[in-house]
Amino acid sequence: MHRRFSTFLLFGGAGLVGTATCRRIAAHLSPDKIVVAALTRAEAEAGTELLRSEYPDIEWVPEWGNLFVPTEYAEMSRGEIVGTVERRKDMLEFTFGKFKPAYERNHMVKLILKHAPDAIVDCVNTATGISYQDAWESTARVRESYNAWFDGGKGKPSEDFGEDLGVGLLSQATPQIIRHVRFLYAATKTVKTAIYVKVGTTGTGGMGLNIPYTHSEDRPSRKLLAKNAVAFAHTGLLFLLARTPDAPIVKEVKPAAMIGYRAVEVRKVPGRGGAPRPLYHPNTVSLDELDVLETRDDPGAYKAAGEDLKLTVVNTGENGLFAKGEFAAISAMSQMEFVPPEEIADRIVMELSGGNTGNDVIAALDGSVITPSYRAGLLRHVAVKDLQRLEDIDGTPSIAIGDLGPPELSKLLFEVWFIQDAYGDRFLGSVLDADGDPIRPEAVSTKIARRLKNSVVARQATSIGIPILLPDGRRFLRGPVVKVPEIKGKNKRASLEDPKTVERWVQRGWIDLRPANMQRWQDRFKQMDRAREELARKGSAAVSRETYLPTALKIGDVVAWIFNNEMGGFRVK
Repeated sequence: MHRRFSTFLLFGGAGLVGTATCRRIAAHLSPDKIVVAALTRAEAEAGTELLRSEYPDIEWVPEWGNLFVPTEYAEMSRGEIVGTVERRKDMLEFTFGKFKPAYERNHMVKLILKHAPDAIVDCVNTATGISYQDAWESTARVRESYNAWFDGGKGKPSEDFGEDLGVGLLSQATPQIIRHVRFLYAATKTVKTAIYVKVGTTGTGGMGLNIPYTHSEDRPSRKLLAKNAVAFAHTGLLFLLARTPDAPIVKEVKPAAMIGYRAVEVRKVPGRGGAPRPLYHPNTVSLDELDVLETRDDPGAYKAAGEDLKLTVVNTGENGLFAKGEFAAISAMSQMEFVPPEEIADRIVMELSGGNTGNDVIAALDGSVITPSYRAGLLRHVAVKDLQRLEDIDGTPSIAIGDLGPPELSKLLFEVWFIQDAYGDRFLGSVLDADGDPIRPEAVSTKIARRLKNSVVARQATSIGIPILLPDGRRFLRGPVVKVPEIKGKNKRASLEDPKTVERWVQRGWIDLRPANMQRWQDRFKQMDRAREELARKGSAAVSRETYLPTALKIGDVVAWIFNNEMGGFRVK
């Protein structure tokens, strides 16, 4: 018996797979509402009108727009979005800048927050949408402009260089797919979406590097390989999302064939921008008369035939149109072949119902990866003992190098070490002064600060970029490099005007010796003590991330406890 979901949101819901999935959900899962999201308003409204006529008892809601951009650009073409300096600058900030402002503007996020779906089925060909921005073409333009800058421009940028560079940066796939999945995680977490099913792609219809089909470039097709790279980068990010505790259940079905088909029909064949392709009478040209060949010539130099290109075609929806010869070749045995969208929809609905199709790529990866072992647990104990033995012989504390981020990890390790160095190998929450009273946080701060003057550990921390904020909260110790704030670009300066900004730096990666932070550590240690006592009383029934701690203070285990219990940074599989 599957859990009944009331509201479904289908990205790409008006497409070939999306429409088939809408029908299967309507027929088998008893939904109250299905939101059909498409790229254009016409597609969304036509799709919902058709489905409403078939299933009138369900609320069908059309939505439309580009999921990867801010809502104000959602109905623009890519050419329009990158066509002005202002929008290119805005999109660079949206793609590479701070996460929160971009999250609040993203169109996909707004649709998820608006409808708060129980389940999302994502039928958008994400890999195509991102990879077909064509990093190869945009990079070629940047190279031409760059070379002209030096070779022909006498050190001055060409007029096109700024535009070409901006478009080139915006065609990079990795930042876009990372941001897209982070948007998805944050939005579904907010509305508590229960399950997310992605219809992915192999990028090559299941074929290998020997795939004979291209986009008219050399084999293997760079565009198709880019599509494959983005598709499996997306799968990898969804694999991580599926291992995130407060994320929805994540599944991916990945057809390894062409998807088809919607209809066989006679129709005009569209060209760039969707307009019909006009027919022209050919011109005869002599190679002897040419110095260069223009691959895009002036259409006005050719006599129009007075009609558009019109053929009998197979309509495969978002995968395009194929003439009879093309379809026969690509669908032949041992070529790409094809799978009907209804078969994909059947698997999606079975996964939504809690069934096991054997086609969930995320589950397959879970079953294929090598996980932590019992032997490794034993070896960890040996390695830690050997580290301690050599540290004792060398006489130099081994705390952090700083290359394993975030800087907060190093900050916490050093703070625990300073506390341990001042008060011994016990939990601070149980440490009493000479009169039997709990030690005040101010006393902890003062004692640690006094020991810093000749401390090799203080020199270690500041040398690897971890400053030490002294108890007064105004003075700090630092070395040549400061890791926080993390500033990208040439300018490595940060303003100190806003006290809240400085406070964020301290939380992120400065050792904090102020009494308030020492109080926080005392509270942590008391909580650890209580959890340890619970384990002693209840035995294995009380074993958890909160109770699993050694009896003595070990800095790595203490920080791991913080990651597990305060930050929610624990593994679930």
